[in-house]
Parts: sequence; C-alpha cells; structure tokens
Amino acid sequence: MHTPHPPTDSPASFSPPPVQGGPEKGESLNAMWLDHVCKNDLSLVSHTLSCHPLSGALCLLAGLGIYDMFRDMWLLVQRKICLLFSLLLLPLLPKLPVSENRTEEPCCFYQVSPSLVRNGDLVIGTFLSMYSVEVNNDIGAALFANKPDKDCRDYKWLYKNYQQALTLIFAIEEINKNPNLLPNLTLGFHLYNTYHSDEKTLESSLRWLSGQGQFIPNYSCWEQDKSVAVIGGVTSALSVQMGTLLDLYKYPQITFGPFDPILSNKVQFPSLYQLAPRDSSLHKGLVRLMTHFEWTWIALVTVDDLRGEEFLQELTLEMAKYDVCVSFTEKIPVSERRHTESYMTFMPRILSSPIRVIFIHGDTDSLMILRYSQFPFLVNYKVWVTTSHWDITTRPKYVDGYNFHGALIFSHLTSDVPGFKDFLRTVNPAKYSEDIVLKEFWHSTFRCIDEPEKLKQEQCSLNASLETLPLIYFDMTMSDSSYTIYNGIYAVAWTLHEMFLMILEKESMAEGESWVPHPWQLHSFLKKIQFNNSACDQVFMDENRNPEAQYKILNYVNFNKEAEALVKVGQFNPKAQPSEDFTINEEAIVWGWSHTKVPCATCSESCGPGFRQTSLEGQPICCFNCSLCPKGEISNQMNMKHCTKCPEDEYPNKEANQCLPKVMTFLDVSEPLGMTLICVALSFSLMTSLILFVFVKFKDTPIVKANNRALSYTLLIFLNFCFLCSLLFIGRPNSVTCLLRQTTFGVVFTVAVSSILAKTITVVLAFRVTTPRSRSRIWVKSRVSNSVVLIFSGIQVVLCGIWLRTSPPFPDMDPHSEPGHIIIKCNEGSDFAFYSVLGYIGFLSLGSLIVAFLARSLPDTFNEAKFITFSMLVFCSVWVSFLPTYQSTKGKAMVTVEIFSILASSAGLLCCIFIPKFYIILLRPDKNTQGSIKTKVSFRGRKHSGSLSVNFSQRHNQF
Repeated sequence: MHTPHPPTDSPASFSPPPVQGGPEKGESLNAMWLDHVCKNDLSLVSHTLSCHPLSGALCLLAGLGIYDMFRDMWLLVQRKICLLFSLLLLPLLPKLPVSENRTEEPCCFYQVSPSLVRNGDLVIGTFLSMYSVEVNNDIGAALFANKPDKDCRDYKWLYKNYQQALTLIFAIEEINKNPNLLPNLTLGFHLYNTYHSDEKTLESSLRWLSGQGQFIPNYSCWEQDKSVAVIGGVTSALSVQMGTLLDLYKYPQITFGPFDPILSNKVQFPSLYQLAPRDSSLHKGLVRLMTHFEWTWIALVTVDDLRGEEFLQELTLEMAKYDVCVSFTEKIPVSERRHTESYMTFMPRILSSPIRVIFIHGDTDSLMILRYSQFPFLVNYKVWVTTSHWDITTRPKYVDGYNFHGALIFSHLTSDVPGFKDFLRTVNPAKYSEDIVLKEFWHSTFRCIDEPEKLKQEQCSLNASLETLPLIYFDMTMSDSSYTIYNGIYAVAWTLHEMFLMILEKESMAEGESWVPHPWQLHSFLKKIQFNNSACDQVFMDENRNPEAQYKILNYVNFNKEAEALVKVGQFNPKAQPSEDFTINEEAIVWGWSHTKVPCATCSESCGPGFRQTSLEGQPICCFNCSLCPKGEISNQMNMKHCTKCPEDEYPNKEANQCLPKVMTFLDVSEPLGMTLICVALSFSLMTSLILFVFVKFKDTPIVKANNRALSYTLLIFLNFCFLCSLLFIGRPNSVTCLLRQTTFGVVFTVAVSSILAKTITVVLAFRVTTPRSRSRIWVKSRVSNSVVLIFSGIQVVLCGIWLRTSPPFPDMDPHSEPGHIIIKCNEGSDFAFYSVLGYIGFLSLGSLIVAFLARSLPDTFNEAKFITFSMLVFCSVWVSFLPTYQSTKGKAMVTVEIFSILASSAGLLCCIFIPKFYIILLRPDKNTQGSIKTKVSFRGRKHSGSLSVNFSQRHNQF
C-alpha cells in the first residue's frame, strides 16, 4: 500500500496484523493494532498524528533534525500520546477494517465505495450528492448500539444531481480530446457520493484518501496515487468538513456550492477555492421583485445558520429602504437537514399563515425538509420565491409539485456550454457499460422491472433518452452547480497544463515516464489561473475577482408529474443602469392555482388616490389606515404616505387625486355683475350731469344762488367724478389702473366731502356773523370756502403722492384666497397708506356731519343743513359698513364691495342734497321765487332776531 502525498516525506507503509476470529473482536483487535503501531513504529505514529492538531509540532521537530535529541523524552510520552490518539479515533474504530485481506462486503458497501472510476494519468477526486440518507439522530451511547456497516439506512436517489456527474464526464472527455490542453496526458476522476451530514461527508473523504473503498486513515491503497485535486462541497458546511481534512494533505479543493465570504478566509481555508459568482446583489433583486409587484407584507424562510443570518440581515435592511415588512421569519434548524419528514411544526405554521408570498433562502440539502414535510394532495395558496441554490423541482417521487406551482426562482444567468445538450442526448447504459451508477439511474428513472445488477441495455428502454425524462428526474439545461463543476475541471486542467509546460522547458521526459505533481504544488499556479471557457465566459480562480452574479427569473409551472417546466419570465442585472437592471414579463407568469393575476401581499388594504397612509401605533410601517388628503393637497398614486400640494396655478379636484388649472378671475366688463355696475355708475353720472346742467341753466334763481353756487357746481362735478372713478375698478387690473384706482377715489371723494364741509361752515358762519360791516364778515365770503376745499383736498393729494412715491400699487395674483381660482387684483403696496387715505376721508366726513348737525335748527328754506346732515349720515353709514365687509371678502367680491360703497355714498350725497332742489326747480317753480322764500322766512323764523330778516337780502345776494 502507498501513502498519499502529504507536504512532508511519507513513512514506510504498514500493514496491520491479520485478525483471527469473527467480527465481534473487531473493536478490541483494532485497539491492539493501534497499540502495536505505537510501540514498534514511532515514525508511523508521528505521521498518523499529522491528522491531529498536535501534528504540527512533531513535524517541525523532525524537519529540524532535533528528533534524536529528544528521543528519550519522546519515548516517555509516547504511550500517553498514543492513548490520546486512541481516544480521538475511538468513534471511528468500528469502521476500520480488521484485515487488508477482508472479503466480507457490507450490505451498503456499493453506496459508500467509489461510485465511478475513470482512470487517467492524473486523477481528480469528485464528491457529489447523488444519494440521500436519513441523518442519524442518535447521541451518546446510542451511537454504538449497531455496527455502522450493518446499520443500512434508506438510501434515496437525488435524480437531478446526476447531471453533475454527467457534466464531470463531459468535461473530462472534452479535455482529453483537446490536443492543445494537456498533450500526451489524460485526466481521470474518482467519483464519490457525499451526503448532507458531517459524518458521511468525513467518511467519504477518508475512504477517498485510503483508496479502493478502504477506511485506513493516512494510507492509500492505490498502486500509484495520481490524485491532484478535489471537486466537492455543495454547501458551505460540507465544504468546511471536507476542507478541514483535505487541507492536512494540501489537496486543492474547488467547491461548486454558493459563494460564501467565510470560505474566502485563506488563513483558515488555505486550500479551498470558490468558483461560484458572488451573490452580493441577490437581496437587492428580491426587493426589486417585491417593489415591482407592490408586495409589502411577506414571510421569510431560511436556514438557522450563520449564512442564513447574514442573508436575513442584508435582505431586511434593503426591505426597510422600500417600506417592505416581514410578517414572520421561520428559521429551519440545522438539525432538520435531512431527507425525511420533520416532527417539528414549522411547515404547518408556514402553510396556515395568512401570508400570501413567502421568500425562501437556503440550499437544496437544508431545505429538502420542506419537500418531505408538505402535505400530499393538499394544494396551498402561497406564492413562493426562492433561489436556484434550492432546486425546487427536487422532491420525493411520491410528492407532487402542486404546492410550489407558480413559484418564482432567481437563478444564475449563465451561457450555454456548446455540445452539452448533444452529449446528454447520446448518454445511455450501452455507451458507458462500465458505469453502474448510470445503469442504476436508468433503471430507476425509466422504471425497468429488472434488478439493477442484472440490467441489460437491450431489456430496458432501448431507445430511451434523458431528454424524455420529466423535470423531477432530469433537466437538459445545465444547472448552476454543473456549470461551476465544468469550470472547476477546466481550472485544474489549465493549471496542470501550465505546470507540465514548465517541466518540459526545464527538463525532458523519457518516453513512458509518468508525471504526477504533488497536490501542494498546484496552489501557486491554481490561484493565478484565468481563462475563457467554451461558452466564452471568463473564469477567475482568484476569489477577489469573482464576478457579481446576474440572475434570470424562472417561473415553475407544474400541471402534473409529467408536465412541469421552468420558464424564463424576467432578468436582474445589478451592473445595468437603475432603470434597466430589472425586467419581468407579468403576462408570462403563471401564479399558481388560486391566482389569475398578481397576488396581493399587504398588511392593510391599499389606499387609493385621494387618500394617504396613516400609521397605526405599535404596528409595522406596512400596517396603516387610509385618511383623506388635507384640503389643498392630492395623492394621485396608490399607497402614498404623504399628500402633495398642487402648484400655485392649480387646485385639487373633489376626489383629491388630480390638480386642475385654476381659472383667472377678476371683475370683468363682460360678466353680468360688471355690466350692471357700469350701467349704474353711468346712470348716476348722467343724472349728476343733468342736475348740473339744470343748476347752470337756472343759476340766477334763489334756490341755486343759496349756499354758495360755486361750491354746488364743484360738488356736482366731483360727484360725477366719483361715479366715474368706480369704472377704474372694473376690468383686468394693470399697472395704470392700479395706480389710479385708490388715489383717484381718494382725491375725488376728498374734494366732494371738502365742498360739503365748506358749504356747512359757510352756512353756520353766515348766521353767526350778524353785525354789519364787522371784520368777521370776511369768513363768509366765497374765497374762504374755496380755500377750505383747496386746503383739505391738498392734504389728500400730498398723502397720495407720498403713497405713490414710496409703495405704489401694482398688479398681483392671489392663488390662495379662492379654491380653483387665481385672483388678479391690485396690491395696494402699503396698507398703511391705503387706510390713511380712507381715514382722512372719514375724518372730513365726520367733521361735516358734526357741523351739519349743529346747523340743523337753522331755517331750512334757504340753507342745506338738514339735507347735509342726512346725507352725511348716509355717507358715514356706508363707509362704516364698508370696512368689515371689505376685510371679510376676497377677489371680485372685494372689488364689488368697494364699487358699491363708492356708488352708494355718492348717490346718497347727490340725492339728499340736490334732488330736493332739482324737484323745486323743475316741478315747483312757484317756490323758487324771492317772495315765496321771504314768506317762509317770516313764518318759520319768528324766534330769530329781527336783524336776520333785514340782512337776509344782502347775504342772499352775496351767495
């Protein structure tokens, strides 16, 4: 027998002594053999202990030549070390062969021995999971209740994984046929079955190291060990178990499972290489799917290990960015990693939950329990989303795939390997007659009635093809794992090719001389290898340069066991632009048995347009109530968290889901209200003009000459202007009209009120100044009253000038006062100036009212005191009512109020002061005579002094 190639020289091979007796003595004889080894061959013990962590120190001493110096000391502790080693190997002793001439073959031997051997100049060890077996749940002393070889469990085919074995054969044949790769050298392989348990994984690894199905640690039973590398490790856990053992011999181990950052630690795993692309953006792709279909309330299922925890953390953080919540998280214990029914209740919890969409992450071995624990013939109404790490089509033959019908799968986007499908179509037991695994697979999948060991090609599916098998048994499309295995085989081949060329450059090889490098020699070449495979994809062995995975989204459709398929419905490319990285064809998706359209996965009913989400206290952000948008705001999409305000030139409609353009509004000339006010203003203006015309025509009559004829003309003229200035408030405001509106109104009204005040003062002074030729009589002359008008009006003109100089009015828009309208108005510029102008008019009006009230008892036949008093009461009442009304209205209503106040107050002055005179002049001319006036004076003025009657004629003529 020969040892494998450890990093130091191997000791001489050693055969244990033959064993006498039956298998009952196996355990004690193994102990005796181990003691014999420790006593007689120290070098063997030292080398055997290389499998233990203490071996490093011993190997170092031997390498430095200090072994002889410490020989005596070593002999003293030799037995104690052997005793410790015995305890460490005690669990494995029942499985050690008691004789190299042993002929008894365990009943399960063919399933743990090499499944397939293909000889070559150089050999690659391959560990694939083609069978499943129930995990031994026994602990403690129960582990030794039965002999391991006699304890045959129920082995089951993992049909889909056989594609990996065929990929191995395809790659080896392709390399051996390539004259440009490893010329004059052939590659072979040893294919071993590995399991989803640590125990079986270590057992397979040890049997491969020993060779020929034997189980002798640190020994090789091959005539010449040609093994150079290992392809194996479908999961991180199995890769660690294999890597810990294989690293002792420095075998390069290339894993084909999902990329795991933990395994990239070269200090802890210096001999392990990962070829799978990085899944660093997988969680982003899953969240993109959630947001695309507006799934905000989902469940997560993962394996309860470190990798599952890391993925959960990445996924939940990404979900939080898009307000996607997790209803519950189900973690499958690592102890449940078995191909049998579970006694735990996680599957009923998953199926009984009201959550419609469930995301699953894990590998096939870890999640196979979901397939075995589902309820047969019971269709659930879930939508499952998973990754290709879990082959959802792999299941027991007696379990249908209906529960996962409509599932979505994120699978790595890989290129098609040329010739692979053609190769699969040609595979049959006749082509590979030495392959007992293929015969058994063929027998099981095509349901031949013969026993596997008696199988003959002509008796079982002569014209059968793998292409005709349903998806539960075989897939013609190369899987992610198969693609990684294909690249791994080529990586080893190119590494050996470079090493072989370097050897040829240094020295020539004799004909027939074989070349077998030590495994540890491959590392310096392997970690630098990069090449393009036959699919034109670039492959790197440097894990830091592993590309980021791209994904195709597959839809699992299962109508019956014979009709199931994986249909591509979308793609996720994290390297693409944000708007182009995710594509999906919703119409091509089959949503399972209960959904004809995209299923709803929300905690609360969606909030439609016009509503916003209101969070519930103590609940996740995905659970909410729907509230109407506040006034002036809208929401035009589903499930908006905040309503948005419309632009200033738009307003919300009644449903609060759309902004409509606002209507420009102002008091227009063409609308009925504007036309009515114009007609009223013009009518009063014509009336005022008519009265003025009549007064001018009858200017010499006593009633016109009374109370200062010039002031009457001035008052009528400016009352006419008052009516006409209201027209400046009608129509679309512009710069000119805004400047003239309030200032013209203020000046014109000031002149009118000043004229009334002057008339009232004149009347009062006329009746108070009774002494003839007195100097005080100058106050009753016309120039005094004219001065009063000019002075008081001048003050208003100065105020208006200051207003226009400092803050002149300007056209403005008010989009807020009236919903749905933009009010075009004149901004007064300075409210203080505006109210100062109004206040000054009010001050004059109040003064006129007071003076007129004091003169109310004078004879009203030839003065206007009573009429002025009544007119000023009307005037003040109008403007006192104007102020609160003006402040409480907006838009055209405000303008209308001011126009109405102007017209009403002006009409009050006109009617109360001039209409009675107008009536007498036109209709009662008999009262407009000097004699009639004197008669009234003598009749109504008895209480006044006699001098008043004597001087009346003189004062009357002056007015």
